[in-house]
Amino acid sequence: MGRFGVFSNQLCDTLDFCNLGDSEQAVERCLQGSGRRLLGNRRAFGIIVILALSFWIWLNFHFILKTSKAKTNQQIIQQLSRLEVEIQQFVKYNSELLESFHVYERHFHQLLKENVIQKGSYNNDIFVNSINEKEFNSTEKDIVIGVLVIACSRASVKRNLDQLLKYRPSAKQFPIIVSQDCGHEPTTKIIQSYGNNLTLIQQPDLSDIPLKGKKKKFKGYYKIARHYGWALKKMFHDFNFDTIIIVEDDLDISPDFFEYFLALLPILKADPTLWCVSAWNDNGKEWLIANDPELLYRTDFFPGLGWMMRKKLWLELETKWPDSFWDDWFRQPAQRKDRACIRPEVSRTKTFGKIGVSRGMFYDKHLKFFKLNDKFVQFSKKDLSYLFKDNYDLEFIKRVYGSVPCSLLDLLWSKLDHLDSVRITYNTMNEFKKVAKALGLMNDFKSGVPRAGYRGIVSFVFKGRRVYLAPPADWKAYNSSWS
Repeated sequence: MGRFGVFSNQLCDTLDFCNLGDSEQAVERCLQGSGRRLLGNRRAFGIIVILALSFWIWLNFHFILKTSKAKTNQQIIQQLSRLEVEIQQFVKYNSELLESFHVYERHFHQLLKENVIQKGSYNNDIFVNSINEKEFNSTEKDIVIGVLVIACSRASVKRNLDQLLKYRPSAKQFPIIVSQDCGHEPTTKIIQSYGNNLTLIQQPDLSDIPLKGKKKKFKGYYKIARHYGWALKKMFHDFNFDTIIIVEDDLDISPDFFEYFLALLPILKADPTLWCVSAWNDNGKEWLIANDPELLYRTDFFPGLGWMMRKKLWLELETKWPDSFWDDWFRQPAQRKDRACIRPEVSRTKTFGKIGVSRGMFYDKHLKFFKLNDKFVQFSKKDLSYLFKDNYDLEFIKRVYGSVPCSLLDLLWSKLDHLDSVRITYNTMNEFKKVAKALGLMNDFKSGVPRAGYRGIVSFVFKGRRVYLAPPADWKAYNSSWS
């Protein structure tokens, strides 16, 4: 059960008590009144929490001291680290309980408006997971996900299209639409050669974009943003897809590419704290990852490079679509709104396009060393509920801050061979960059978020050991000036 699992059950009992056949105003009054009954007197509750916390700390610390003679220093440090994390989580619980109630309340009304929950047909499982009963009971064959291929002037688009058609389980379920910019005739002919296996659309506005000064050298990024905006509008409005996967013409894909997205779509629909699913791990070099293609994570950093989004998100963003650098714009707090993406340990895409608008930036240093998954994982047969925020955060934070703290030198000199996982703490952007550079990680920030980071934590493997590069346990928010 997640951190607020008990509270969720209480809240669901409260909602059962409310008559959902009543007006939304009546439901709201019932929710607010029941919320007060659930939370009770906050001051008295706070005193009880403090007293219970004090006794619990004393009990745990007494136990650690009593058994310290039989433990190594590392084991004592590890136990104290875990105690530190649990104390911080316990202290936060009181305020988060109230906050969680308001989140559930707002989300409940949103679901009512979208007819995901029908008045008078409420049941606990649908509310807690936010999954429409029709969606919950639908088979994979009922789902249609549009595949948008962004193309321009690469004849090597054939490599990408061949793989998409090879691994696609169903043409009906995954219709492929190739959107071409640039007007490059040889590329157009290659795309047309696939006939009815895909649909070709062409960006009509090939006009030059007038730019002045330093902006001139970024003209390519302006054209890319224009093309993306046009293509997304076509996919969601003209083709009327509810969900799409976006790939670019220079990506290889894994055998389980479609299975990966299909299995994760219900999680994306159900969890309002998610806004995309990506096939990409920004630190996906072969020596920085575990050889476990089943591992999935949440990340605050928008990865792109093979990703899935829903129409609901496009309707939110389309009126303010940027003129350039659309992916960095995606990563800004105003767009992200504290939402996360799902990403894999082993990437389901790999770029082969060294030459492009970015002129090979990061390719020789990083991208050419990335591992593409070559095993088929049947994600649709697995329980992926651990990726819901409440479930994930509780376990992830315990695991990270329960790991033994170490220094960069200890890690480099292999002084920790007996440990499965360790944690390196950073307090400043420069400290992060120093460690990242030494270990071969991507060390840049976008709006304060490190690549592959979640709650400021970057998880990777070094010399066969899980390492967490993490801020202090009392971390609260990203510093957008770190960029």
